[in-house]
Amino acid sequence: MTATSNLPRRWHPLRKHAEQDQFFNARERFLVAVAGRRSGKTEIAKRRLVRSALAFSTFPGKFIACAPTRDQAKRIYWDDIKALVPKSLIVDVSETELMLRLVTGTRLGVVGMDKPERAEGEPIDGVILDEFADMKPRAFQASVRPALSTVGRPGWAIFIGKPKGRNHFYQLWNKARSQSDPSWRAFHWRSSTVIDPEEDAAARRDLDPLTYAQEYDADFVNFEGRIYYPFEAAVHANERLPYHDEADLVFAFDFNVAPGIAVVCQEHRYDGTNPKVAGEITAVIGEVWIPQNSNTPAVCRKLAADWGRHKGHVYLYGDATGGSRGSAKVLGSDWDLIEAELRPVFGSRLHLRVPRANPHERVRVNAMNSRMLTADGRIRMLVDPARAPHVVEDLEGVVALEGGSGEIDKSSYPMLTHVSDALGYYVERRHPIVEHVVTSEDI
Repeated sequence: MTATSNLPRRWHPLRKHAEQDQFFNARERFLVAVAGRRSGKTEIAKRRLVRSALAFSTFPGKFIACAPTRDQAKRIYWDDIKALVPKSLIVDVSETELMLRLVTGTRLGVVGMDKPERAEGEPIDGVILDEFADMKPRAFQASVRPALSTVGRPGWAIFIGKPKGRNHFYQLWNKARSQSDPSWRAFHWRSSTVIDPEEDAAARRDLDPLTYAQEYDADFVNFEGRIYYPFEAAVHANERLPYHDEADLVFAFDFNVAPGIAVVCQEHRYDGTNPKVAGEITAVIGEVWIPQNSNTPAVCRKLAADWGRHKGHVYLYGDATGGSRGSAKVLGSDWDLIEAELRPVFGSRLHLRVPRANPHERVRVNAMNSRMLTADGRIRMLVDPARAPHVVEDLEGVVALEGGSGEIDKSSYPMLTHVSDALGYYVERRHPIVEHVVTSEDI
């Protein structure tokens, strides 16, 4: 994986890594590379794609790099592909079609697999399927595989990405590593073997153990079972937590009529005796739980009754959609109703902190689990069991959808998930998981 004199400077030398070297030089037709975040898998795939396109002269070939959406494909691949190809070999560049044509007639470009049919209709000589776990399960077999089967010019495919539960990517990985078909080969390496040690240590501090194992160790973690698996009531909810009347107070909402709920939190420095807890924590110090026939004004009136004497600022977090049932249908947005009920109580000390759109469910769950327990063993969230008993029940009882990739089961236990969802909206916004980056140019 070294640059040669006739290639652009973008082909800078890469750091030596045995598994990556084997991946770059492998001759099997179908390669499956499973590696963690920022581990160099996409960079190597780009170089393989461009190298193959430059060397292809039998026919005017076609080589494409695919990602789950067109925007992703463009962001990840387009500028780098143009930079990796010598300008003297480029005849035409289409920014509309995201395709460049070489002097040999070969085309090289990027495609979004949100519409897999974009890859249909003509032979493909080489393809990268990046973040394959996020693509539609049938996208390869139905749209890409037939285009690789042209008589006299069999195409190749590279599948890369991080695991995402045990879905179709996991099945493909098992096929490749089983060695049952000599045209398939599997590769795996961990982020810690590539990124700087301080970056790996930071990730361990920020992420819960399962998320770290999936995102950085590139393990196919089975998320079936409890969604909030790090939570242990005997550890996270075994003591009363203080309330500070002049510190910031948080109300977090999820909008339902059965139950009507809200979660009350504060951020403060832990001063208890649990040796695994230290520093600033998210303290869940209260909740609203109205089992039946609730609405947003009723939840707010309960919050006002319980916390209306608070002297500090009050921040509102929650479901960005504003609810679609109950009171919102008749009286307007739930956030408008909240403003109408709580502004007279808290005045200018009331602040709305709601994004335009909700985070993906898995992002929210990962933020919650990482707050409860990091990969290096630190706890940064506690729940007052007396003032927030339904939060404890949710964190103990919410389960994953059977057969899914870690999605929350919303139907089996309809009274669960609501308070933990509300808490999750706040935690993800206040304590998002940081995307750690590689600090060295040569990775």
